[in-house]
Amino acid sequence: MHMSEVRDLIIIGSGPAGYTAAIYAARAGLAPLLFEGMQPGGQLTITTDVENYPGYPEGVMGPKMMEDFKAQAARFGTEIVFEQVTKVDFSKRPFTLTTDFNQYSAKAVIICTGASAKLLGLESETRLMGHGVSACATCDGSFFKQKHVMVVGGGDTAMEEANYLTRMVSKVTIVHRREEFRASKIMLDRARANPKIDWMLNKGIDEIVAGAKGKVEGVRMTDTKNGEKSLVKVDGVFVAIGHRPNSDLFTGMLDMDDVGYLKVHDGTYTSIEGVFAAGDISDKVYRQAVTAAGMGCMAAIDAERWLERQAAH
Repeated sequence: MHMSEVRDLIIIGSGPAGYTAAIYAARAGLAPLLFEGMQPGGQLTITTDVENYPGYPEGVMGPKMMEDFKAQAARFGTEIVFEQVTKVDFSKRPFTLTTDFNQYSAKAVIICTGASAKLLGLESETRLMGHGVSACATCDGSFFKQKHVMVVGGGDTAMEEANYLTRMVSKVTIVHRREEFRASKIMLDRARANPKIDWMLNKGIDEIVAGAKGKVEGVRMTDTKNGEKSLVKVDGVFVAIGHRPNSDLFTGMLDMDDVGYLKVHDGTYTSIEGVFAAGDISDKVYRQAVTAAGMGCMAAIDAERWLERQAAH
């Protein structure tokens, strides 16, 4: 463990928010240090085609886009480190950040740790992840060409995944515990109009069943209304029940909502002076690459101005 010099700014996370914050902060002369974490590039690295980011008229692969962001951040002098922050101390300034290897200190911190897909919490789901169970249709859909898959969930994520999967698979069955959906009307209507999508409502999944080869071949379910049990044959299960913010590191330190999204005010300020948040860690509404990048820009400008005020005192 070595304690390095006090940095002006440390950025935790390497999705569109983190890299954009780094680009702006580096150009402002703050020489930021950015921790990539365990999933450099964030959720976009498990996204294939990004077609809605301005400036890429032909679309772009998620990982390629994140490489471009990273190269731009590095070009202006961001120090990018492949380390995971395991502990933070925001109780006094300068702030202290600990990784598996080192300890770092900074005058200001921007948190861009993003969000992760939620899972059902079944043992069989974890065991069969990658063997017919997935939480990302765009990553794994092509493995199920002309097969029957299930999508679990009732929100926009589920409708989007189901519609996307119908490009490759022969049939998608959407499974939902209720009859009401959280999905927006436009997404729900689109899924309902798709001839390849079937519906199983008021059904809960008890277990995902593997065949002799260790791949998914069925799902055990219970009817949430009458308690009837059934076994449905299926080749794949896509879990699409939303996301949870990666904010465990900051529990008890920063104000968050009941789900764990960091609360921000006046732009990107968190409840602790000098700590800022951007991207999916604080945005539960939009959760897009372009909005995350915009918030990364805001956080860098907020941090720069805040540091200037500190220096003036």
